[in-house]
Amino acid sequence: MLQVCLNGARTAADSSAVPLSPAALAEAARQAVAAGAQDVHVHPKTPCGQDSLSPGVVGPALEAIREAVDVPVGVTTGAWAEPDPRRRAEQIASWTVLPDHASVNWHEDGADTVAAALLERGVGIEAGIWADTEAAARFAESPFAPRVLRVLAEVIDDTDPRTAPDTARALLAELARIPHGRPVLLHGFDGGAWPVLRLAGELGLASRIGIEDTLALSDGSPAVGNGHLVSCAVALTGGLPRT
Repeated sequence: MLQVCLNGARTAADSSAVPLSPAALAEAARQAVAAGAQDVHVHPKTPCGQDSLSPGVVGPALEAIREAVDVPVGVTTGAWAEPDPRRRAEQIASWTVLPDHASVNWHEDGADTVAAALLERGVGIEAGIWADTEAAARFAESPFAPRVLRVLAEVIDDTDPRTAPDTARALLAELARIPHGRPVLLHGFDGGAWPVLRLAGELGLASRIGIEDTLALSDGSPAVGNGHLVSCAVALTGGLPRT
């Protein structure tokens, strides 16, 4: 499965290719799915371009994207959008439009609280396990580990294309010792995005690509947008397994 990550925490200051409004997100999703993406991950934004978990922000973004594509759509629950995990749980409880899934970063305090709120609403959980953090150890002790939709093995801090694949392999080995029994999606960030995507293809794992993870194509040239990145990823890997 190839997921497209449309924007992440990036803003217009990072690149004009970052989609922000519901309409821009919908068009980016349409192009990415047409290019081969099978799942969408998005950070709904306020008019000022800030990530938000407010129902008034999440709902319009999801509705616009779903009018454009017929694939699962997920959102972030990152602490940068709302630092207080109890407040994050309250916002999830107030959502009027539900995503198919939402990512929960297990290195962040209150991950179990946020996970419980999502399951209460019937929203699938993508367990974000960042390399070189306490995320894997915390996830191993969580009662929600066997109940997540999938595990995101995320190489975020190692952006060196030479070392990111080794960091990814070490993270996968750490996750293999946890009896979660869930499918794994492996991805990298910035300079590590393409090498880690190649590794995912070699290992038969799901992966993702998009403006959140990289602003450049595999050859280093600037990406026009998410559809451009997805097309390159499909060509590079020959397609990834559906999970």
